[in-house]
Amino acid sequence: MAETPTARSSETRVQRLQRLRRAVESSGALHLKDAADLLKVSEMTVRRDLAGPDGTLALLGGYVVNAASPTGIKYTFEQEIDQHTQDKRLACRSAAALIREGDTIFIDCGTTMQSLADCLPEEMPLSVICYSLNVATIVTHRPATQVMLMGGLYHPSSQSFSSDDGLSYLRRLGVNKAFISAGGLHWTRGASCSNFHEVAIKQAVIATAMESILVVDASKLGSLKPAFFSDVGSFSRIIVGGAVPSDTRKHFRSLPVEYVTSAT
Repeated sequence: MAETPTARSSETRVQRLQRLRRAVESSGALHLKDAADLLKVSEMTVRRDLAGPDGTLALLGGYVVNAASPTGIKYTFEQEIDQHTQDKRLACRSAAALIREGDTIFIDCGTTMQSLADCLPEEMPLSVICYSLNVATIVTHRPATQVMLMGGLYHPSSQSFSSDDGLSYLRRLGVNKAFISAGGLHWTRGASCSNFHEVAIKQAVIATAMESILVVDASKLGSLKPAFFSDVGSFSRIIVGGAVPSDTRKHFRSLPVEYVTSAT
């Protein structure tokens, strides 16, 4: 692919990498196409730059990321837990109202899902599948609740587990409703998260559950994280807590989105 002649094409590799580092420090990750657009060079040039001796940046899953921390970019459970708490609670109360007695539900990892676990209808008999420590801690103390915890390697950034055996176990289960979290929801780039180990789990349950319900706070709309896991059309319902500007809402008009702005 030929380079497009521009003023930027005269930059050296070192200068391009410096600009990429600043962009990654700002956003946490940068899609390969966006990196090429930023530098006004081809994607192949970006790939060659990243393959050189400077090891501070890496290409992972189609994204330029910090090589020192590629799977937990700008996200840790402790950093996220107090962010947008009220909006998360609004979304989770609405999501919990969809649960019926005897349902088998899947609860994803993350701080939003901790709030959902807190909002589960009291005393209602349920079966709950989960793979995060924070969710398991809550649901194991509920009466009339059967808990199925997927184990494996522990990931502190999201207090979650992952393993091939856990995926196989998940695919054998019948799930009425899967409640999914996301770090970003973009109208063209889909749903994404910060941790790559979550992708296979989210995709497996979306493929097998009778209903897949995305639960996010308003800050996630229009955002993009490095680990893509689903197109926006894969969800039977999208529940958003908090106020969303009209210029953002217009991009989701064709989708089954419920905006929750006040407690009912």
